[in-house]
Amino acid sequence: MNHLPPFDAGFGVYVHWPFCASKCPYCDFNSHVRHAPIDEARYVAAFAREIEHQAKLVPGRIVGSIFFGGGTPSLMKPETIGAILNIITKHWSIAPDVEITMEANPTSIEASRLRGYRDTGVNRLSMGFQAMNDADLRALGRLHSVAEARAAVKTASQIFDRYSFDLIYARPGQTPDAWAEELKEAIALSAEHLSLYQLTIEPGTMFERMVAAGKLTPMPDDEARVLFDVTREICSAAGMPAYEISNHARKGAECRHNLLYWQYGEYAGIGPGAHARLFTENGRIALSTLLHPETWLEAVEKKGHGTREIETLSASDQANEFLLMGLRLTEGIDPSRFEALAGQPIDQAHIDALIEDGFLETSETGALRVTATGVPVLNTIIEHLSV
Repeated sequence: MNHLPPFDAGFGVYVHWPFCASKCPYCDFNSHVRHAPIDEARYVAAFAREIEHQAKLVPGRIVGSIFFGGGTPSLMKPETIGAILNIITKHWSIAPDVEITMEANPTSIEASRLRGYRDTGVNRLSMGFQAMNDADLRALGRLHSVAEARAAVKTASQIFDRYSFDLIYARPGQTPDAWAEELKEAIALSAEHLSLYQLTIEPGTMFERMVAAGKLTPMPDDEARVLFDVTREICSAAGMPAYEISNHARKGAECRHNLLYWQYGEYAGIGPGAHARLFTENGRIALSTLLHPETWLEAVEKKGHGTREIETLSASDQANEFLLMGLRLTEGIDPSRFEALAGQPIDQAHIDALIEDGFLETSETGALRVTATGVPVLNTIIEHLSV
């Protein structure tokens, strides 16, 4: 019997490739540098076993999106990507209009390899630029130049109909005018989608150590808020409004895989440090895999999967996760779905107070959404509304 979630927001597969050419000083992702060549065939065999394991937990699904994240998936050979996609199709049905995204860096983009990825089935490219000036690229530890980034976009545009790239703003010393110019250039290059992240100092990163040593001064919150407002204003005027706090797209060009997360859909998580949310015969489960690549690899080879932790989510857990993810979206959430998950409605007094203070609003369709004023204090809003 196939156990399907009561609200079907779709099903996707996330595949994590944990290796990078270098570790960026701001990055807290599960990424690792290896100087010896990676045995890609061995990893493909391990991916196959973990995919099989998770497919047994949720058989009969239709895959609407696949996302190769990392790390740097574009360091993989196209044949490796193709092999993993073939494995996924053996265990689940694939939607005719499936979105298959791969993350890439400008330094690893090369026309023949990109065509190889396209030929395997990849139909959307997400590129990590992070800045549009060389001085800040060096400060962020990036290995590419602005000229390489521009060339990468030109190459990608000739091969893929859909492509996107990331930028980081609120960098130390960045002015609103400088960011506005950088953003306008990015919009001119991006075609349909931009991911624009505010620089945060994450625990365990080189930037955190630099801040502690007095070698890096983060931008004050009030100055970062000005850049956030500049971002919203310029992107909206250019026809690329925010559909999520950090993501902007032309209508219809939203990243379907990321929408799956924010709309609280169902997804498998394959590879070292991946996360999954699966609706099984025991209810909705949260699953995570072992972080260290070689440890994960050995575990999969020994027992057929690299699961580190698995938890059956309670009604309140699910409702609060739905709230946490959904309120990031510009469209907001359907309060009735929260009630169905939690077994109780959101406290109306809390909603009324947040609306009165200008942090929340109700859309024409009855959705509950965060206002521009509320975005910087989203975590506090969620605390007030959670059960």
